[in-house]
Amino acid sequence: MAKITHIVEPTLTDEAGHCFSFITNLSKASEETQFILWADHLSKLTSLGKNVELKKYFFRKVRKIQCFFLYKKLLDTPDKILISTASRLDMAIFIWIARDIIPKNKVYFYFHWINSSPKKLIQLKKLAIMQPNLVILGPTATVISAFQEAGFKQISIVPYPSSVNISIKSEQALPFKSVWYAGAARQDKGFGKVVDLIKYVNDLGLNIPFTLQTSPDHYGKYDDATKSDITRLHRIPYKYIKIYSDTLSNDQYKSNFLGAICIQPYLASDFADRISGVTLDALLTGSPIVCSEGTWTARQVERFKAGIVFNSTSPADMLDSIEKVITDYEHYSKNARLASQTLQKEHSSTHLAKILAETID
Repeated sequence: MAKITHIVEPTLTDEAGHCFSFITNLSKASEETQFILWADHLSKLTSLGKNVELKKYFFRKVRKIQCFFLYKKLLDTPDKILISTASRLDMAIFIWIARDIIPKNKVYFYFHWINSSPKKLIQLKKLAIMQPNLVILGPTATVISAFQEAGFKQISIVPYPSSVNISIKSEQALPFKSVWYAGAARQDKGFGKVVDLIKYVNDLGLNIPFTLQTSPDHYGKYDDATKSDITRLHRIPYKYIKIYSDTLSNDQYKSNFLGAICIQPYLASDFADRISGVTLDALLTGSPIVCSEGTWTARQVERFKAGIVFNSTSPADMLDSIEKVITDYEHYSKNARLASQTLQKEHSSTHLAKILAETID
């Protein structure tokens, strides 16, 4: 009988974005495991692997209550549980429902990021005392450091599982096509700065092509600042721009990286050591990047010399970086394609698959 691992991803509704790729990459690397995916009740997932069973379960307004009862149910099974986008609330629920110490290698939490503070550290220390065997996984040393300090015993750095289904050959040379802002329109990802840049480029009378994805976040909402930026964007009479306001299919999304310069004016305060799926997608498809200094993305760009890091997100600085990459696009694109060979190995789902394969004690 195949081993069973339950993956809980309450907000997952479609195949766009990194939550879906996280799961599909993992399932491909764990063919001997049967996965049961608990997702949103409106989920439209048709490309799951043969070893993934979809459970359309969560309703947005009551998903936290549903998590309580689902975790309680799953904890009484011999199966493993993976919370693939974990929060401290998820951990607390297991504390409340567990009658005894949870066995080792039973419940896994993948934290993409955590904002640590003295208050949160005190809470984590209490959780570590009550349930020391909860398995904590994170993509960087910064993410897991708070859990180490809190006293959890099972902690591992696991590179964010990522791959690309577009074949990139090291000798392939594509001409520059467009400056590409990928992902949801969000303030922490510098969407407003990109709107400022397009206005600046328009005022200068330039004709650099831009492609923007302006879809909302997981919950289908924009904050007020982003709503204002989208209104501003549509008022700019710039002819050389293509805007995707709806969620893109995975193929549409990935294809926009080909021949593109990926722009990421992310806030360093939020992305100093926070892995960006967009960065991985860009380099895995051979797309050079221009980005903010002081971010995890900037370190990857400098590591592979696959783009330019700008010192500020002023329109002038961002435009200068873009023009430099356009001028030598073949060189930067080649470096990005070479980077993909390293990143495919570093971010292989086999790392997470091996950890999940460990026997429950």
